[in-house]
Amino acid sequence: MAMKTVEEDEVGISCFISDLPGFRGILKQRYSDFIVNEVDRDGAVVQLSSLEAPEEELEVQISSVQENGTVVSYASRIEAFKSLAGEPDAILLEEFVNKINAGGEDSVSPIVLSPDSDKSHRKAVHNFFKENFKFLVTDVVDGPDTSLKCIRVRLNSAEPNNKGKNSKKRKERGDKPFDSRGSENWPENVGKFLRFHIYKENKDTHEALGVIGNMLGIQPKSFGFAGTKDKRAVTTQRVTVYKQRASRLASLNKRLFGIKLGDFCYVKEGLCLGQLMGNRFTITLRGIVSDSEDIIKASADALGRLGFINYFGLQRFGSGSLPTHLIGAALLRGEWKLAVDMILDPREGDILFITQRSAIAKARKYYKENNDVVGTLKQLPRYLVAERAVLQSLKTSPGNYLQALKSIPRTLRLLYIHSYQSYLWNHAASKRVQKYGTEKVVLGDLVNCKENSTAKIIEFVGSEYPEDCSGGYDSSNENEISVDIHEDISSCVKVVDAEDLNSGCYTIDDVILPMPGSRVKYPTNHIANVYEDLAKKDGISLTESVHNVEEFSITSITGCYRRVFQKPINFEWELLTYSDSDKQLVETDLEKINKSVPTSIVKPIDVGNGKTEEAFDCIRELESSDDFPKVENFKDIAGEEVKLPRGESLGDSSSQDSHIALKLSFTLPASCYATMAIRELLKTSTSVAYHKTLNQ
Repeated sequence: MAMKTVEEDEVGISCFISDLPGFRGILKQRYSDFIVNEVDRDGAVVQLSSLEAPEEELEVQISSVQENGTVVSYASRIEAFKSLAGEPDAILLEEFVNKINAGGEDSVSPIVLSPDSDKSHRKAVHNFFKENFKFLVTDVVDGPDTSLKCIRVRLNSAEPNNKGKNSKKRKERGDKPFDSRGSENWPENVGKFLRFHIYKENKDTHEALGVIGNMLGIQPKSFGFAGTKDKRAVTTQRVTVYKQRASRLASLNKRLFGIKLGDFCYVKEGLCLGQLMGNRFTITLRGIVSDSEDIIKASADALGRLGFINYFGLQRFGSGSLPTHLIGAALLRGEWKLAVDMILDPREGDILFITQRSAIAKARKYYKENNDVVGTLKQLPRYLVAERAVLQSLKTSPGNYLQALKSIPRTLRLLYIHSYQSYLWNHAASKRVQKYGTEKVVLGDLVNCKENSTAKIIEFVGSEYPEDCSGGYDSSNENEISVDIHEDISSCVKVVDAEDLNSGCYTIDDVILPMPGSRVKYPTNHIANVYEDLAKKDGISLTESVHNVEEFSITSITGCYRRVFQKPINFEWELLTYSDSDKQLVETDLEKINKSVPTSIVKPIDVGNGKTEEAFDCIRELESSDDFPKVENFKDIAGEEVKLPRGESLGDSSSQDSHIALKLSFTLPASCYATMAIRELLKTSTSVAYHKTLNQ
């Protein structure tokens, strides 16, 4: 069945707070118009400020490997390799040999050296390994494009000294990531996790970490992070990785495009999903058209004063072509085959794009018509994690659709359930606004109990993964982080009664609504019916489960609460003029580091003094039609950076027409969607399809 792009009203997004008229503005005309900086739990804004590894490096002894019964030191050989291949590849080889030395043969992944177009140089590298590292073998794999090749280095499984350890079945290794061992000589006084800031352009979090993991030769789950960030944006966030050296990651910057790593430090604990206060947004709306400038100013002031309805944005439901809440509904009903079909079937969005998207459409169509799992896997790109996981499972266990669904990484498969919870919440929020308005608390509302000192915890409720801490290197304790939080939440929520109304102690800002689960309260007014009626329409019970698979059962999910209305924090806005639509109007973290890049002048309307901005562009304009986080390999993601010619400025544009842009800066708690704030401002849809029409 072909699936269409989700529209706002289909997922319950239908109301506004203010009755001010909207105006025209283009959201994400360029991905650099949407800048996101994570805010940690201490309230500090996470920024990329340095690309260098700290001076004090770990003193990890160069490996010695047993060869033909004799212990051989490879320090001098690695030093010689540095002269041949360069420092980054020498560091990579050193880490690789260290893993083997520490007994990690059964779990060590191959490494891929830097792209090399010189065939004679590649031959010299091959010969170097044959002469100096007899326990390793090399071959050639494709580089970032057809003109480049990369040398891959792996353990020689035929080497007698290896004793066949590398053939050990993965299931016998347990569920640990490859890099949780192999560094037994890690200094005791140094934290076992390397924390760094990742800056990325037009890539989602999983995609970027997949690239880095591929280059390091470690699994994606080795990384910990507090939350995923938008794909079509410039974002900076914290990441942790287990037992990796800062110098090794810093050396990747020369090979990464659209991704930079920096601000390294060693810490004792890895990051888990949900461990953040929120995000700081800097959003530029271009092509502003309004009946008057007063309307723009009044609307911006109203957004700062009144806030917006705290809907889950379209991203939550798959803003491309995959209706994730419908997949969630199928899982809650226990319809495993239907859920698998929804994940694998052809989609309307795939045919809208060329090259990569058309290949995906072809693969989906092939599977639909032929039911050939092996043939489809050969065609399907590696970064389609959910689809490939399902097919790999069906390949080994045909017809076992539940097992296929469980093979999807836990973080991804839980998103389907969260999507359906969000679908119910959005509809309930709209009903609350339609029936009772946006100005006062009414009888039967749920509110955050003021007398409870733990009430502030409500700010973190409804995070994108409220019950999951699987982002760290070890996923064995996924639910530990949320237990105490939910204990507090259940005790600090109350139903508004007549005494509360008379006292006036609660305001509209205190009103919350539940995300369905086994331990939440529901309002005692008409809003409770919305949950029950919608779920019943979808064949789902909120109190009973039709199957015994806990993770796909609403009665086994704790549930949580979410504010109905949200005000932007530290809200600022500014009107700008510009004449070249291709120039950036706001400086990114990377541009602040690279001050030598040519600049462009942007003049604020009300200020008058010039402000220089770096002209840097690395646009990959194709919008993804796939809705869940993706992991791409190095070949898929690497590409050329696009630099503007030196000396080019706003005045050089062929179009001299003056345009107006609205720059907004504000902070939102975790899981609040900035697009919903923009929707309140413009009074228009936030769908990608709609805003693309404004560019035409």
